[in-house]
Amino acid sequence: MQEFYEMEIAGLKRQLPICKVNDQLSIAGFIMFSDVEITVACAKALLEKIDFDFDIILTAEAKGIPLAYEMARQSGKNYVVARKMNKLYMKNPIMMSVKSITTERVQTLYLDQHEIDMLKKGRILIVDDVISTGGSLYAMEKMMEKFGGTVAGKCTVLAEGEAADRTDIVYLEKLPLFETK
Repeated sequence: MQEFYEMEIAGLKRQLPICKVNDQLSIAGFIMFSDVEITVACAKALLEKIDFDFDIILTAEAKGIPLAYEMARQSGKNYVVARKMNKLYMKNPIMMSVKSITTERVQTLYLDQHEIDMLKKGRILIVDDVISTGGSLYAMEKMMEKFGGTVAGKCTVLAEGEAADRTDIVYLEKLPLFETK
């Protein structure tokens, strides 16, 4: 039988499944896919909480995509997705490796020249669904540094574990880590 962690996010209650990461650690899984109500509410709440200007949104594939899309839709700004694979349409891609707590192996994020050109023109808001170790966030920041992009700020729905102590991100709720029993 699966355990759940109940929490309120953007005024909505959700049951998050407890998922074992290793013998010492479990996390509460927060998945925005298929939950339009939570995606719309979180995008609205984050946009209301952000106190800086931005021109374009950047997220990593895949779980941050619904949030980035909805924030773009509500704000009227464009968004870019750092892809996990080099795609045929990509011209002169740049890449950055990332290790996330929710993924078993190191991943690589890619942006193509067209996306880089878009990002270089404005102030970038980096968006993710959950920030825990900050690996994905770090990789996106390094990509911006690599070609001179300007990061205006970073935001997430949930700050997990020690990420909730960070002062450089805007987030809606703290998400605890769970010691595995």
